[in-house]
Amino acid sequence: MMERIFIPRLLKAPEQQEQFAFEENLADLETLTPVRGEMRVAHRQNYLEVVGTAETIVTLTCDRCLQNYNTRLRIQLTELLWLHQAEDATTLPSEREVNLDELEESLDPHGYFEPETWLYEQLCLEMPLRKVCDPNGCPGAEQPEEEMPTIDHRWAKLADLKEQLSS
Repeated sequence: MMERIFIPRLLKAPEQQEQFAFEENLADLETLTPVRGEMRVAHRQNYLEVVGTAETIVTLTCDRCLQNYNTRLRIQLTELLWLHQAEDATTLPSEREVNLDELEESLDPHGYFEPETWLYEQLCLEMPLRKVCDPNGCPGAEQPEEEMPTIDHRWAKLADLKEQLSS
């Protein structure tokens, strides 16, 4: 399990950063292989710079044929996390308008950075939205072969009308 990083401690670290390699099974992410990679967390006065690479293999279910398949997830990115003291929730009004500029992630400068949580979030964002086992030719779900498709009796009148119109 990756240790969380006390943000003020980074100010005393060499070059105000921590760098480490990992090979972990994340608690909330089912993977076939441990998540392997490297991460560097650097304190840049008013923000943290997080640089990470990681990869693992996950099993997904195809949206078309419903078969399981394995796919590799890889991340290689840099994210800036602003250090900002959160306002006390007891002094905030119950409702307030929020500008789009205020919608950013920030951390308490006297709190902790959770590398495992950050890694989990990045891998979840890397999951494909459309899960297809073979983008070049997934056949889809197999349909049972029947001579005549079964028609729900509630649709029989509509089928009769369709037949009359086509003749």
